[in-house]
Amino acid sequence: MRNLLPFISSHPGGRSALTCRFRCGDACFKETPNTSDNEYAGDIIAGAVSRRSMMRAAAVVTVATAAGTAALTGPSAPQAEAVALAGHGHQPGHPHKPAPSGARGLRFSPVAPNKDDKVTIPDGYAQNVVIRWGEPILRGAPAFHPDKQTAKAQAGQFGYNNDFLSLLPLRGERGRQVMVANHEYTDEILMFRGYDPANPTREQVEIAWAAHGLSVVVVQEENRTGKLGPVNRHPLNRRLTATSEFRMTGPAAGSTLLRTSADRSGRKVLGTLNNCAGGTTPWGTTLHGEENFNQYFANGTTDMHKRYGIGTSATERKWERFDRRFDLAKEPNEANRFGWVVELDPYDPDSTPRKRTALGRFKHEAAQPRLTSDGRPVVYMGDDEKFDYLYKFVSSKRMKKGNSRAAREHNLTLLDEGTLYVAKLSGDSPATEIDGSGKLPDDGEFDGSGVWIPLATGTTSHVPGMTADEVYVYTRLAGDKVGATKMDRPEDVEPSPRTGRVYVALTNNSDRGKAGKPGADEANPRNSNKHGQILELAENWDDPTSDGFAWRLFLVAGDPDDPATYFAGFPKESVSPISCPDNVAFDAHGNLWISTDGNALGSHDGLFGVATHGDRRGELKQFLTVPAGAETCGPVIQDRRVLVAVQHPGEIDGASVEKPASVWPDGPGKIVRPSVVAVWRKDGRDIGV
Repeated sequence: MRNLLPFISSHPGGRSALTCRFRCGDACFKETPNTSDNEYAGDIIAGAVSRRSMMRAAAVVTVATAAGTAALTGPSAPQAEAVALAGHGHQPGHPHKPAPSGARGLRFSPVAPNKDDKVTIPDGYAQNVVIRWGEPILRGAPAFHPDKQTAKAQAGQFGYNNDFLSLLPLRGERGRQVMVANHEYTDEILMFRGYDPANPTREQVEIAWAAHGLSVVVVQEENRTGKLGPVNRHPLNRRLTATSEFRMTGPAAGSTLLRTSADRSGRKVLGTLNNCAGGTTPWGTTLHGEENFNQYFANGTTDMHKRYGIGTSATERKWERFDRRFDLAKEPNEANRFGWVVELDPYDPDSTPRKRTALGRFKHEAAQPRLTSDGRPVVYMGDDEKFDYLYKFVSSKRMKKGNSRAAREHNLTLLDEGTLYVAKLSGDSPATEIDGSGKLPDDGEFDGSGVWIPLATGTTSHVPGMTADEVYVYTRLAGDKVGATKMDRPEDVEPSPRTGRVYVALTNNSDRGKAGKPGADEANPRNSNKHGQILELAENWDDPTSDGFAWRLFLVAGDPDDPATYFAGFPKESVSPISCPDNVAFDAHGNLWISTDGNALGSHDGLFGVATHGDRRGELKQFLTVPAGAETCGPVIQDRRVLVAVQHPGEIDGASVEKPASVWPDGPGKIVRPSVVAVWRKDGRDIGV
């Protein structure tokens, strides 16, 4: 039995009240924005039992095809199905006989759950802080001083609360890469000495504007180690903030729904807000999801503002006092210009980043493309809200290979034309077998099939009663109207580069099963879901343009000693505890790496690796933990290096600059600073081999 620390937080997962307050505007304690009466997955399941045989046959073919299996010969159909759906791994009733060394890429001693105020890593590994909040990256920016902050200085320094990370190659500069980072939100209580939440100053607000956004910074590898450090004042280094210029592109650009008194064209936006996770495209750009943008806007006046979680009163940060665009009573369309996927060209410091309206507007956690067989990008996306939806976008254009100017210009239009879809899932077990406890149904898995429902293509709406512009700007309403499946906070969604299967992190949902709320269903099988799950999806015939898919739950997170957990059939006594999966990434071996947000098991958040195929499928190991109050973000998994963004360290109830709850990364007497950390093997070999 594991001796985990007791769970004591009353907030969703293990988050502090301070994190909920500044990161998402206490979204979990407000009325759920989705009050639609579209079918819940549980209702769909009840009507699906009569179609069970047909769906299961389709699922076998789908997932077997995605796994690259041969035609179903040899074993009986049920045996073949079990093999296909388990990726040739564990089958119910057949015990594992794992080799002692672990899955390739995961051969390290797992870090034990802990509450240490540091980044804890496996034996035989080393680490360094790559860059901290406030470090200068642009020419002329001063060194960081916590008591001498200015908006001008911050606009040239690395931003606050780093989240998504991407490392891209830099030709012709040996040992260097281009790092791109999101800066999701600011916590002014931990930034400014003597901060008064009721009366922020203009200077504090303008510093916060400059601390949001994106950073591009070239990093240099130290010879003979995995240590990375910033190359200050490199020509590619860049800061984009809440006041930088962005461009609206795609089918809704110029819509009357996007026009304001300051921008009557509906095409020019100042700033990007609450950028959470993102993605890296095959054509060398980065994608950035604007997530909890709602909390920055005051005085919501419409039902649509309410559907997006915008309140009717003042905001936490009081930005509306200093810029009228944050007051929706004065600028009701300004909020419509946020909640998009932003595309950035990190190799062109003079380019204007673009908000891609064809990908829809909601609380984007991330956006990660894969290519079809003919070279068209398909982007998978989750709307990070309780009971909201899973989406994909299929481009109508093919990527051009190469780095010529013509190819790059063409590829920067790929995400402006195509079809936007939302997912509807059906389970294949009787509703009576899904009792909300997390107990597996009689067939031994939570699984089923699903369809992608088209919402809009270009200027054509597929949703009755809505124009195309309305579909793109009010995408949540479009999902409501077509009966999409309400999920447990779909966050990062990543396709495996090896198998094509798509993995969806569903972080948690404390409202599942409450009075008046949807109860458990096969895709979301636990009421009062504190720990979350990861869904595995295989497109029909492994074709990402398909309108159908098979799905199953790959992991049901929590303490392995809890019977309501599941690790793809792997023996639970041989895995690490995990809670609240958030961001995901893949390594070169096909292992899925999972960072957590709000661990509800009493330990600090961390980074985990799990095998997705072979006889060790479901073997999950913890690679690191982060300091007190922090969340694990990023991550980037390279052959010889792992990068994580340590976000909001010290963000614990009652903490302040004067009374810090963490001394990371620089020790006692220093201000707590969100930072990026690199980890590598001391012997210089590849991670986990």
